[in-house]
Amino acid sequence: MSAIFVWTETFSGTAIPLSQETLGAGATLAAELKLPLVALVFGEDAGEIAGSLAADEALVCEDETLTDLRLEPCAALLTQLVRERRPHALLAPGTIRGRELLASSAADVGASLLTEVSGIAAQPDGALRVTRPVYAGKLSETAQGSPSQTQYLCLRARAFPAASTREHGDTPVYAVDPVLVEDDIVTNIVEAPPAAGEISLGDAAIIVSGGRGMSANPAQPPADAPDGAVWKAQHGFEHTLTPLAAELGAAIGASRAAVDAGYIDYAHQVGQTGKVVSPDLYIACGISGAIQHQAGMRSSKTIVAINRDPDAPIFRLAHYGLVGDLYEIVPALTAALRARRGAG
Repeated sequence: MSAIFVWTETFSGTAIPLSQETLGAGATLAAELKLPLVALVFGEDAGEIAGSLAADEALVCEDETLTDLRLEPCAALLTQLVRERRPHALLAPGTIRGRELLASSAADVGASLLTEVSGIAAQPDGALRVTRPVYAGKLSETAQGSPSQTQYLCLRARAFPAASTREHGDTPVYAVDPVLVEDDIVTNIVEAPPAAGEISLGDAAIIVSGGRGMSANPAQPPADAPDGAVWKAQHGFEHTLTPLAAELGAAIGASRAAVDAGYIDYAHQVGQTGKVVSPDLYIACGISGAIQHQAGMRSSKTIVAINRDPDAPIFRLAHYGLVGDLYEIVPALTAALRARRGAG
């Protein structure tokens, strides 16, 4: 087994924060096993991005077929690199792209894949024993792959310290050829519009989330609003939660109930059927705290709950709880933060 490979997901010309966390975990593992750390970077500007990554070397491919990290050509290239170089382990961020890419490649080579990894320990025989949450995060389990083949791991967000970046050019970069040409690829990405100006839930250190209670907004909907409750909640997300998030540099999240009711887009959903997050601070506003929602945020470092119902399940999980009207508490909190910033 030759090295520890880390597939590096990129966006808009840079490695995403979770990729830096994956490189950090890879560096620790590589040092423990006395193996080189190799970053894999595919797609547009791969060489430029790879030069500043904290790795012993980087393998890059900038072929046009890899633009937007299309699954088929990326998986084919990843599989070929694994077969040729037989790395001890292949790590990737546990994003949608990371999971589907490693699943495709692991199936190609007949290897196991472990996801939601929050801890890694090398065993004397070379097997990697991992820790990962189960039962909606209430328990942790250990599992391990076989050291006789490359071990594929997808890492949980914010579970590992991020690697430090380097000055460009410090990391040796080697180009590799693509495996597929355009005519070999069945699918194509027509459009991938970016969510401009928004902080990614998976990357956010602070998240402000709203739930079904957002519809209790005292603001009066206009006469032409098709659904007053929906309008009130949408208005609340925009004019109550968003200002608080802006003061904190936070992302906006939501419960499934809020998403299903049409209060906010699915991209903001936190929970078992949404995104699993682990921020330093999670503020739950008007969220009762169903087990499905807890599955997506229970590993947050600090949880603050704001709810009118003192018996809401979220209070049993929260580190701090405020019983009251979120439409009174949140604006007051936002104002206090603004005042403190102004005083500073």
